[in-house]
Amino acid sequence: MKRLIIMLLVACSAVTPTLAQSKSKTQKKDYHLVIGGNKEHQYPLRVFRKLRTIRDQFGQKAGQTYSVIKNPNTGIIESCERITHFYCNVEELKTIDNDFMDDEPSSYQILHIMPGSTQQFAINVFSEGGKRNTTLPIRTKDTQEMWFLATKNLENPQLRDVYAIVWETDDIAATAEGTIYGISSLRPDLYTKSLETSKNTFRIDGRVGYDLTDSLYVVYMADTSEELDKLADDAFVAYMPVVNKRFNFSVEIDKPKVGRIRTVMPDGSLCHLWTNLDFVPGETYQITTHNGYYDEDRDYEHRVGRYSGKSLLNKRQVRGIDDVSVVDDADDAPSSEWEPSPVLKKQLEAKGLAMEAKINSVAALYQSLDPKNKVSWVRKDLIFDRITKQNKEVDAAFHDMLKLIKDFEIPANERIEMLGAGYEKLMNFYTEQNKHLREMMSSGVQLPKSAQKTQKALNKYIEKYMTEMTKLID
Repeated sequence: MKRLIIMLLVACSAVTPTLAQSKSKTQKKDYHLVIGGNKEHQYPLRVFRKLRTIRDQFGQKAGQTYSVIKNPNTGIIESCERITHFYCNVEELKTIDNDFMDDEPSSYQILHIMPGSTQQFAINVFSEGGKRNTTLPIRTKDTQEMWFLATKNLENPQLRDVYAIVWETDDIAATAEGTIYGISSLRPDLYTKSLETSKNTFRIDGRVGYDLTDSLYVVYMADTSEELDKLADDAFVAYMPVVNKRFNFSVEIDKPKVGRIRTVMPDGSLCHLWTNLDFVPGETYQITTHNGYYDEDRDYEHRVGRYSGKSLLNKRQVRGIDDVSVVDDADDAPSSEWEPSPVLKKQLEAKGLAMEAKINSVAALYQSLDPKNKVSWVRKDLIFDRITKQNKEVDAAFHDMLKLIKDFEIPANERIEMLGAGYEKLMNFYTEQNKHLREMMSSGVQLPKSAQKTQKALNKYIEKYMTEMTKLID
């Protein structure tokens, strides 16, 4: 309830935009590619050069990951990663198929997945003599196209080099949004067996989304959910510093436990939101944090976590009600006896995913307006028309979800919490766009009249949601 009141007070204030993008700069030379003399024909040079060109010209500085791990005794590189998010015109990708197929003879594995396929794909990265194993999700959506190529490292026979690119296209804006991966790491076939002996290690493999600037997290751990809720703020067991947008944690445990992740704010205080997890021996949890939410490891949660029937988290923790303000006042505390039915849970998840896809589509449209893309006046006009239409669809999807919540038998406190969380997300979504448009106009960027139409619609949505949130509190 307190969170809703705070939202009403700040709704008209500008929030930090995640839609604006920084100008890309030419990056340093890759550590993981050392080619000399007559070895060039043995290496997938066309793929390397094509991906480097896209990265240098269209890569986004925000969210880029670059890391190198060396053996502390020998100084030899064991792992090198460069992961870059990009936005470009679809024309820039028209030769990708030819580049990968022409370099196929110099690879020992090549894979192409078209949009529409349900196949997902991840890369295993080994380092520290094979003791550390990180799984990088590459293709996670049915709408993505992916090319993947693996080849031997010419300098170190224990390493393999991987190049991958995955992207989605917006046919209206004629743009593509995706990620480029350039990875050198220890060959998986040499170290998979050694990992099988580490059956008591639980790991967190984390990423910070490009909409966040978090630099530090802390981890809590307890034997039971009751003990976890009683832990003091300073009772964390480890720090997780963020390095190149990545954070990690590992612990040896002989039985399942429960844990919690919290963000350390710039002033040293702890964020009032947190994430509860089941800590299971021999398992690794893949998580990506975002502004106000996180991408969960669904495979993990269904196998051994909160959806498996094996979770040690209590009902409130399983539902993810982790806002401290929820339990500040006993009158506002949600009932621990209630949980959504399987039917409601499934419908809410489906509608939430549909709305999230529309929100991501709007973000991609704003990215396509980046000045470096040299968008024509006519195309700008079409893009803003599409943004206005997509915003209307987001609004409709949200109210469809509200109707579902109101139609089911849900305790009053639970209903207020669910509705409040939805209003908060949508208010941030629309106010963020509003601020971004104001910044574009104040910077002198010439915009078509359709941009003014978009802004007027945004103001109406904000006003409408402020009224609805006020009624919810009353």
